[in-house]
Amino acid sequence: MDHIVTVQDAVTAFADWIEPTSAELDAIEQEMPLILAEVDLLDAQIITLDRTPNELDARRIRRARRRVLAERATLANRTATASLPGGAA
Repeated sequence: MDHIVTVQDAVTAFADWIEPTSAELDAIEQEMPLILAEVDLLDAQIITLDRTPNELDARRIRRARRRVLAERATLANRTATASLPGGAA
């Protein structure tokens, strides 16, 4: 007779050592402004799903897109300068 092991048992059996490391938490913290900007963009897009976007909605989406682009540029510049030795560009 074969015993059936549930997926839940297999997943939770390793849950103790799957915690994020300090380096992973720091990386998430650095990316948090970008994550929040992307959430704002998604919220602005969700608002317009069930109706025709008016001028205010279009401005909200444009502003959210510009914020996402600015946060991406900031994050890219920060990681580029951090990866170079001595901070030289």
